[in-house]
Amino acid sequence: MQIKLLTIGKTDNKHLQTLIDDYTKRLGHYIKFEFEVIPDLKKVKHLTEVQQKQKEGDLILDKLSSSDVMILLDENGKQYDSVAFSNYLQKHMNSGIKQLVFVIGGPYGFSEDVYAKAQGKISLSKMTFSHQMVRLFVVEQLYRGFTILRNEPYHHR
Repeated sequence: MQIKLLTIGKTDNKHLQTLIDDYTKRLGHYIKFEFEVIPDLKKVKHLTEVQQKQKEGDLILDKLSSSDVMILLDENGKQYDSVAFSNYLQKHMNSGIKQLVFVIGGPYGFSEDVYAKAQGKISLSKMTFSHQMVRLFVVEQLYRGFTILRNEPYHHR
């Protein structure tokens, strides 16, 4: 199995990007991992929230293959502690899927089409975080999940 993190818009905070790059590199020791950025939409001032979500949703869906399992990072998703999340990853690896795709949407969330095609939703917290911070948190939790599965000491430092 491989994992992809798909996001809308680039990370413009260089400190966050450095940390994301670090965890992305670390993840490569455990699994094939790809961090893919869909560029921000241009000229969004004339679009409604629904129109913007629809356009972003089309771009997201265009990046998926029919065999991908898509999981949305969504405030209404299921919450896991780190050990339960590592078990969630193991379950997907055991299922024989080719690619697990986690998606962080744009500023207004996801279109109805994206929700309809998603196979799950995960929430990192009841708190609200910037989309750029969420990228770091997801990559770090993926790394933590694999260290837990391998019984490595990172989780308990």
